[in-house]
Parts: sequence; C-alpha cells; structure tokens
Amino acid sequence: MSDIQAGTNRVAIQAATGQTYGKATEQMNAQRAVPMGAPPTETQRPSGPMPGSLTPLTAPTERPQEPITTGAPFGAGAGSEVMSQPIMPQPGSNADLAERLRAIASLYPNPNILNLIAQLEAR
Repeated sequence: MSDIQAGTNRVAIQAATGQTYGKATEQMNAQRAVPMGAPPTETQRPSGPMPGSLTPLTAPTERPQEPITTGAPFGAGAGSEVMSQPIMPQPGSNADLAERLRAIASLYPNPNILNLIAQLEAR
C-alpha cells in the first residue's frame, strides 16, 4: 500500500519499479497532473445490506396467507395505508418539495433550508 501525504488526503506520488527508460517519470508526472485520492475509509463505504445477504427472488414466500396485492392501492389485501412509508409524494406538491429540500439539507445543512421545510410542512 502507498502512504498518504502528510496534511493532505492524497496518495504519495510513486512509480512502479522495473519500467523502461522514461516510463517512471511519465507515470509520476501523470500523478502530479491528476492526484490520486486516498483509499476510502470505513465511514465512506456505502451502508446497507451486504451483497448476497438478501432473500433471493426465487425463495418461497414468507407470507403465504397474504395476497400479493397487499400494500397496493388496488386488488385484494390492505391498501397503501399499511406501508411503513408513503410510496412517493405527488411531483410538484409541497410534500415533494419538502422531501427534496430534506435531501439537500442532509448534504448541506442550512437553517434557511430547514425554515423552508417547516413552512412547507405547516401548509
């Protein structure tokens, strides 16, 4: 593994050994032009289930007495009110705008955005 440069989030410039004449310099110049970032840390890795840990689509049902249309706004079984979370707000609605602003606020916390969300939810 390569070392991280002190005070930066970049991998130190280095070249492979045993290259033909001039290739190592060419490789190092390319790294200066476009520095390599540091390898991902544990907090940068995506969260969620590990690959292969979900129930396969071909597995037998875990709810044999429940109609396949449960959770849908049509057919047998309970409707969308049994879903733990609304499917999607109507595009362009206040709920849709508030949801989009929540996503922005999670990336760029800002009291003005939070005030807008509160105003939209009060309507």
